[in-house]
Amino acid sequence: MSLAKITRDHNTIRHWAEVRGGRPSAVRQMRSGGDPGILRLDFDPRDDSLDPLSWDEFFKRFDSTRLSFLYQEETGDGKKSRFYKLIEERH
Repeated sequence: MSLAKITRDHNTIRHWAEVRGGRPSAVRQMRSGGDPGILRLDFDPRDDSLDPLSWDEFFKRFDSTRLSFLYQEETGDGKKSRFYKLIEERH
């Protein structure tokens, strides 16, 4: 059984994503002006409903909306996992 971890550390999140080929992005239909809207990580094959973001844009929104990154390093059978969720902090 592989346990999920949680972090807000930008370097940990970026490293986890890049090792798996993930790129920062946002849901195209939810973008408004300079606001990227709903954040996602885009993995191959590329999702046409997502717009690419820079890591700076991604983390600016991540921090301003007080998100945390829930993720899994490996699947239960020891393979590299792509499981993640962006979750809102609870007060």
